[in-house]
Amino acid sequence: MNNRFSDVLHQKADLINAYLDSKVSQKDNLQGIVYEAMRYSLLAGGKRIRPVLALAAGQVLGEQEARILPFACAIEMIHTYSLIHDDLPAMDDDDYRRGRYSCHKKFGEATAILAGDALLTMAFEIAAEGALALEDPKRGLRAIRHIALSAGTEGMIGGQIVDLDAETRAISESELRYLCERKTGALLRAPVLAAAAVAGAEETRSAALLLEYADTIGLAFQIKDDILDVEGDISVLGKATGSDAKDGKTTFVTLYGIQRSKTLLE
Repeated sequence: MNNRFSDVLHQKADLINAYLDSKVSQKDNLQGIVYEAMRYSLLAGGKRIRPVLALAAGQVLGEQEARILPFACAIEMIHTYSLIHDDLPAMDDDDYRRGRYSCHKKFGEATAILAGDALLTMAFEIAAEGALALEDPKRGLRAIRHIALSAGTEGMIGGQIVDLDAETRAISESELRYLCERKTGALLRAPVLAAAAVAGAEETRSAALLLEYADTIGLAFQIKDDILDVEGDISVLGKATGSDAKDGKTTFVTLYGIQRSKTLLE
């Protein structure tokens, strides 16, 4: 990564982190524990790829950064809620996330579930605020619809249910790609779709090219994740490895082998 790109990425991440921090500040002592759990997971680090992608797409499409920011951060909240729930014993049963205890190991399962629910709910609250601030709120409503579809049964959750099914039987290559497009890819398409909606540029060639780029990133993320589950180190990744093999899941590695998976990644 060249220094200029790295500097821009860090600047955008700092902006996003400051916005997220402001939204999950504790409001009431009676609610303190759920805010603590929300902050624990939301502000635990990470590259902020999804919100940075939204801001970058907005810039390409000629939209002001401040108008995109609420939608960008809403997507990051949804991503974080999905990680909290993904780590639960009923799902992937992972004890570690980003180098420390996962939310349910730190706060208990009930609080972790509520923290995830609260982040999902707050995501649409801040996206709605972003829509109301636009001269044409309908653009914001379209952005919210794109985000909802990307997070729901047509997107991430649809991919998650196929992922659970992959624990009970071998799935085909087409099913694996379906899983990847939704479980991982949907929340990488959402930033582009939301930014294009806010910019009024959904039907433009630029938006189509940005979506192709997002799809490529989504596929690469999933292949890389499958490889790291075999070859990765918990001390580097910050989460447990070997879970796919333990659960008997079909992955790019089990379908193609390590070497071909690495070739696909390149």
